[in-house]
Amino acid sequence: MTATNMHDVLLRPVISEKSTLEAERNNYTFAVARDANKFLIKAAVETEFKVKVLGVRVVSVRSKQKRRGRKTMGTVPGWKKAIVTIAPGDKIELFEAV
Repeated sequence: MTATNMHDVLLRPVISEKSTLEAERNNYTFAVARDANKFLIKAAVETEFKVKVLGVRVVSVRSKQKRRGRKTMGTVPGWKKAIVTIAPGDKIELFEAV
């Protein structure tokens, strides 16, 4: 990914019970592009939200088999998420609205 494609790194915020509790501790969770690494994720969060990133953890979520009807099985594709820790004084307003 190049600097012009930096906005393609962060796909969407992950809004769940666990992620909202972690947001109170300055840990924010995002779904990211599958080819993104920690350095790209850190740069994307710092430029997008104007915060200081202290650390990035990356998790690859496995794909799952799901039943579609009585006999047909389908696959939910895997995805990648990043848990970003920011400096104590900073906030990401995207998560505050939830």
